[in-house]
Order: sequence, then C-alpha cells, then structure tokens
Amino acid sequence: MANPVPPRDRTDQPWRSEGAPPPPPQKKKMPGGWGSLVLTALAVYLIANLVLSFFNEGDGPTISYTEFSKQVTAGNVTKIYSKGDAIQGQLKEKQPVPDGKGDYTKFQTQRPAFADDDLWAQLTQQKVTVTAEPVVQERSFLANLLLSLAPMLLLVLLWVFIARRMSAGMGGGGGMLGRKQPPKPVELEGGKRTTFADVAGIDEVEGELNDVVDFLKNPQAYREMGARMPRGVLLAGPPGTGKTLLARAVAGEAGVPFFSASASEFIEMIVGVGASRVRELFAEARKVAPAIIFIDEIDTIGRARGGGSGMGGHDEREQTLNQILTEMDGFTGSEGVIVLAATNRADVLDPALTRPGRFDRIVHVNPPDRGGREAILRIHTRQIPLAKDVDLEQVARTTPGMTGAELANLANEAALLAVKREQKSVTQSDLSDALEKVQLGAERPLVMPEEERRRTAYHESGHALLGMLQPGADPVRKITIVPRGRALGVTLSTPDADRYAYTEEYLRGRIIGALGGMAAEQVVFGVITTGAESDLEQVTSIARGMVGRWGMSETVGRLTAIPSDAQQAYGLSAAPATLDTVDAEMRRIVDECYDDAVRLLNEHRDRLDALSAALLAAETLEEDAAYRAAGIDRPDPDAPEPGVGPRPEAPA
Repeated sequence: MANPVPPRDRTDQPWRSEGAPPPPPQKKKMPGGWGSLVLTALAVYLIANLVLSFFNEGDGPTISYTEFSKQVTAGNVTKIYSKGDAIQGQLKEKQPVPDGKGDYTKFQTQRPAFADDDLWAQLTQQKVTVTAEPVVQERSFLANLLLSLAPMLLLVLLWVFIARRMSAGMGGGGGMLGRKQPPKPVELEGGKRTTFADVAGIDEVEGELNDVVDFLKNPQAYREMGARMPRGVLLAGPPGTGKTLLARAVAGEAGVPFFSASASEFIEMIVGVGASRVRELFAEARKVAPAIIFIDEIDTIGRARGGGSGMGGHDEREQTLNQILTEMDGFTGSEGVIVLAATNRADVLDPALTRPGRFDRIVHVNPPDRGGREAILRIHTRQIPLAKDVDLEQVARTTPGMTGAELANLANEAALLAVKREQKSVTQSDLSDALEKVQLGAERPLVMPEEERRRTAYHESGHALLGMLQPGADPVRKITIVPRGRALGVTLSTPDADRYAYTEEYLRGRIIGALGGMAAEQVVFGVITTGAESDLEQVTSIARGMVGRWGMSETVGRLTAIPSDAQQAYGLSAAPATLDTVDAEMRRIVDECYDDAVRLLNEHRDRLDALSAALLAAETLEEDAAYRAAGIDRPDPDAPEPGVGPRPEAPA
C-alpha cells in the first residue's frame, strides 16, 4: 500500500496548504449556525411570553355557569371582571376544581346568551365588586410597539442565521457578510509530504514536472539565463490517473507551501464572492512564495464561454474565471507562484485559459502501461504482506487500461479478502478474486431454473467462441454463468499487451464478439431474450465511433460527423441529413457483423455445444479450460495482428 496521502486540512479556509508555518492558535468559538439558532429561539420565546402577558390577565380554571351562579348565591364571590359575555372573577374561599385535582380561587366562565336570571341584582345583593371592560380592549403603547416590530425582528434574526450558516460553509466567514480571516498556510500533521517516490507508472509526466520542481528550488539559475517557468501547468487526463497526487508530489519535492482548492468551492450564490476568494488566495500565496496553487476540476469554472444554448453563462462562474485569468496575467515571473490545475475535460476549457501566458504547459496524464502498472502495484502493496506465490507482473499483464486509483482499489480489495479468509498474507488467489470482483462485480446468490442456466451458458459460450475464432481478438480469460453484479453470466477478454490504436478489422471483431450471445440464442433456441442489453450498448458505441469519429465508412467519408463535446459547447452540430447517413451506416455495419456471428456459430455448432456443456458442468471456466473445451489452440501472444504488424514490446 502506498504511503498514505496527507489529508487536506479541514480548517475554516476553503483552500489548504502544506509546508508553511502554522497560524497562531485561535480560541474555539461556537459554530455560527448553532449560535444564531439558539439566539433566535430565545428571542422568539421572550417576545411571545411578553406579548401574551399583555392579553392574558385572567387565569384560573374554567367553571360552568351553573357553578358560578351557585357561588354567587352562596356569597363566595368577591369580585368579577366582565368582558362581554366572558366573566373572570375571584372567590373568598377556595373551592375544589370540578372534575379535577386541587382547588381554585380565581376562575373563568361564560354567560349563556339564553340566560334570563337577574345576575346584576344578585351581585349587588352580595356586594360583589364588578368591573366591566369593553369588548375591544385598547392595547398599551408597548404592546402595539412589540406587535409591530416582532415580524421585522424575526426576519432580521433569520437573515443573520442564514448568513452565518453560509459563512461557515464557505470557510470561516466568507458568505454574504465578508471573510473574517484571510486564508493562511497550514502545516500538515507530522510534516508528512507526498513525493515522487509515492508516484509510479507515469515517468514521462514526472519528467515534465521536474522542471517546475527545479525552478522552485533554484529560481536564480533560471533568472540569470533569462528563462521563465510556466505560470500555469494543466494536468489533463482520465479520472484516477493521479493528477492530484502529482500536484502534491511537486510541492513535496520542492518543499514549498501547497494551496489546494476545488474549483466548485469558488462558486457561490452571491455574484462576486468567488472572484473575491480568488484574489485572497493568490494574495496569500504571494506572501509565502515560492508556493504552488492547485485548482482541482478547473473545468467547473473554466468551461468555454458564450456557447451552449445561447443564453449566456453563469455570471458568478464567468466572473470567477475572469478573476483567475487576471491574477495569472499579473505574474511577472518573480513571484515564485506556480498554478497547477487538473481536469478530465480539457476539450471544454475556454481558449483564454489554456493560451500561453496562463497555462503555458499542458501535461497529459494517461493510464499506465504494463510496466507502470506493476510499479504502481508495488507501491500500493508496500504495507501489505504478500505471499511467495504473488506475481505482480502477471497481475499487471491482466489489467490493461486500469488507472492508478483502480489498481490501489484492487490491492485493497485483495487485502480485505485475505482478512475475511483469516490469512496472514495476501496470495495470488486473493488478487485474482479481487480482480474478478472489480472487473465483473461481486457474486450474488441466485437460483435459476435449469432452462435459464442452459440459455445463459449458450449466451456466454457464444461470446467466448466468437472471441476465440476472430483473428487478432483479445484472448478469452474467463467464462462464468455465476451471476455477478447485474449480469447472469460474464465473459472476460483482455489483451496480452496494451493497445493504443485499433484497426477496422479489430473493431468489427469486437462487435461480432459482443453480438455472439444474441446470435447463440438465435441459433440454438430460435428466439432472443433481454440478456443482450449491455451487449447492444457496447455495439452501438463502437459502431458510432467507427462511422462518426474514425472515418471507417466510405459513405460518410473521412470526417467527424458527430461533434465532440467541445464542438457542441460552441453550438456546433451535424446536419440532419449527415446524422441520418451515420445511423444508416451504423445499422449496416452492425447487421453485417450479426450475420457473420450467426454464420460462424452455425459453422462451429459442435464447438458451441461442447463449450456450453463444459460451462454448465463447471459453471466457471478459466482460460486454458475454455480453449480446451472449445477445441481451439490458445493464440500466440507474440504473433502479429492482421493489418497491424508485429506487436511492440511492452516497456519493462
């Protein structure tokens, strides 16, 4: 396992840095959101109680009018307060609460509208003090003031609460009320740094970034020569290839502060906040120069402007992008601040961002080759005890196209399997099973009827047999009818060596192999099922690329008939007639390949039956067993492919 990458510092700044003196300790404060919430609740409670005190003068239980008349007749009422038909009063002696516990002296009651007793005469006879109030009571000045100000006060408290919550979420007081503190470099725990020793498989990229490291270490030598280092370096490549890791390694090798921010952190609800945060970030980086600013997923704010639906871009995003461009233009070459950025969508970036003078250098980070994969596996298994039978070179050979992140996940899955199996070390079997889990999905228990198992066996055998029969096709590594993930069965084929260019014959062979399952169902059962859904998605993708992108159709010609994402961002699209031609050519290629698949399976029906029978008996066939059951020799991995010539040797 690789040395753990130091976690990003989660202080109240949205950007982090490593390698600079820590800021002075600060006292812990109550989070803004919770503090505002408590204050708001307390204010509402006090206001509600104060207002209610002006209107709830009477208290005591509510008694019946009959009970009230009884107490008046007994001479037990001393005084009453009358407001319309509502009566409140006080007794001389306590009385038990009707249908309740305790007793009372104050009471409330309601005079019925149909009552015809001479209540006034009785009260006068008993010398009861009567105080009458009008139905519409005049409120005091304080009560009216509180009632008028209460809604406004609540709105102000709510505004403060939302503002402080946004401020905390943006990193220590940014929000709508402005930043409390500027971003400060923070020392990572233990002083651990990522270096090029933690990176493998992309040596050519390390070579380009070594120039940046050397400049940060020895800037005077470059200045004396009149050379200027790139103001910005853009790392472009698929997800998981190690772009962020490389940026950290550059800072670690150079020993300079490393400010890290995700581009999405600059985009906020209030226009102008992102631009302000960019200014602060660059200003603080200049203070501790030489330093590195790393912006991850820069395509979030760096997309091409003025394209798309014609409605214009997001104002906040464009202002933030403009501020980044302005800051990078402000470099004179003497600040010692270099901007590194990463993206997996370099084709959609604004040309103003990638022109010389801003991001002068674009470094493409591609998935590693076989030798690189082996080196990456060795890094990620440094802290994993490996058994003597582990052959990382063999694992690297069977994982073409996998990125560094996927290889790290593979090593971790193997370690997890070893723990579950109560082993002391990871074996080759653990790595193989982990690779199957990563590539094919986890096994899932599913009891299928025998007829369904037979149909699945023929479906997977059709894939495998056509893969074995196609010249230059990827060798079949495993066939299984054990349900994995969403599939009822899986056929795994991987090349012996990395491929960087594909011939039309190879792509047609891929389509024929993908249609093998459907063709086998047609040949054996006469009907097809829904099991070919993912196969058809793969077939459609390959055929669309052949016709619309790679010029492999005489009818469409040598042009890109399907606009790329970058072209679509500028509103470019193909003519309807061109798209109709593309669809017709795709259908022609797929139909021809399907006819070839059906013909080959009919010609080799005995091999299809034998392979299916062996698969039903064993449920899973490894590479050698699969070729042996089909009666076909395993192809020589060093044999040249048709129309391609001899395979280049994989780098060590």
